[in-house]
Amino acid sequence: MVKIVGLAGSLRPASYSQQALRIVMERVEALGAEVEILDLRQLNLPFCDGGDEYPNYPDVGKLRKAVLEADGVILVTPEYHGSLSGVLKNALDLMGFEHFSGKVTGLMSVLGGQPNSNALNDMRTIMRWIHAWTIPEQVAIGQVWKAFDQDGNLQDENLSKRIDAFAQSLIENTQKLRGLPQRERVGT
Repeated sequence: MVKIVGLAGSLRPASYSQQALRIVMERVEALGAEVEILDLRQLNLPFCDGGDEYPNYPDVGKLRKAVLEADGVILVTPEYHGSLSGVLKNALDLMGFEHFSGKVTGLMSVLGGQPNSNALNDMRTIMRWIHAWTIPEQVAIGQVWKAFDQDGNLQDENLSKRIDAFAQSLIENTQKLRGLPQRERVGT
């Protein structure tokens, strides 16, 4: 069994990023993974100052430990001004090579306008720099304000299928990289 940690880079109470993360983590869990969501809204994290120690912020240690112990990580961000959120970037800056090297990562973004890859490309560059392995599948949810119903469920079947394929790829690639036995592909 693989362990997948999820982070969403939004602090909004009714965050679409958090909704998207919840959905993909449910799909990953249904494929047999152990999952943990680290809610950045509930962690007390400082602005990264380039140092290694943050003794007044025990949640930095919690964040680092969870990612270090994970086999894979899912990152979801709102797209702000053509890139990932400062909240997510700061959380990533509080970690380094030792937390991500050799980890499989999956990337998703949510946007108010048409889907694009700006934030996803920036996250992919960051992951490459800290030696993570990012799956080729990625999901950008455009016009996110109409993607979910009032209960937080996806309304678009094609988007749901893309998230299923994303979850499947994340699990399969994590198992491959970790040298773990692979389950039969779901749906075959």
